[in-house]
Amino acid sequence: MNDDALLRYSRHIMLGEIDIEGQERLLASRVLIVGAGGLGSPAALYLAGAGVGRLVIADDDQVELSNLQRQIAHSEATLGCSKAESAAESARAMNTECDVVALARRLEGRSLHEEVVAADVVLDCTDGFGSRQAINRACVATRTPLVSGAAIRFSGQLAVFDPRQADAPCYACLYGEQDDDESLTCAESGVVSPLVGIIGSFQALEALKLISGAGRSHQGLSTFDALSGEWRRYTLPRDPACPVCGESRMSAPVSR
Repeated sequence: MNDDALLRYSRHIMLGEIDIEGQERLLASRVLIVGAGGLGSPAALYLAGAGVGRLVIADDDQVELSNLQRQIAHSEATLGCSKAESAAESARAMNTECDVVALARRLEGRSLHEEVVAADVVLDCTDGFGSRQAINRACVATRTPLVSGAAIRFSGQLAVFDPRQADAPCYACLYGEQDDDESLTCAESGVVSPLVGIIGSFQALEALKLISGAGRSHQGLSTFDALSGEWRRYTLPRDPACPVCGESRMSAPVSR
């Protein structure tokens, strides 16, 4: 790191849990954010500011007026623009040293696998079970850590799934693969605006910890009730019969 970088990241470097070594790991890292909406917006800005070396933001949607209530990476000036491009521009404005890649398309199949396998950490900031399940399958197949967030109405949810750990559960251990209820979206159910910022910021924090080595990853499933301000944490064991990460995973080849 040069003098400018040492100054920019000095508040990280003075933390013993991160220090220069942890910051250098951040600078050398690649993070994939799938979804540039309410969760992806704060996550992208914080990770760019934190010094992630390459930030890949994928979203096939465009910015709409109703998004501006909560999606802080976008503005009135980007209405009608690609969300991926809009969020990428905001992240670049935060840190020109961060290599930000915008993918204005839906990641699926081979393209999803390629982006996941190239990433050190994946953030699932989508709002549909189908997308979440596909991302989870790709992360399990490539043993890539996955930070999952969700927010609807006044309820938030956070979980970290690290398939590098033999006993780690995956998203399918929690929800299975049969739940196709796509109606649970902000467009259909509403969401209070700061809630997505809270959950998206926690996703960025967990990604930063996974990369830098600070602390330990979030354990289990946590839910946040914005009306009461209360967090609850639940133990989430791995399901040996899980169709994604069950016992058959142990003998499957690693695709990383």
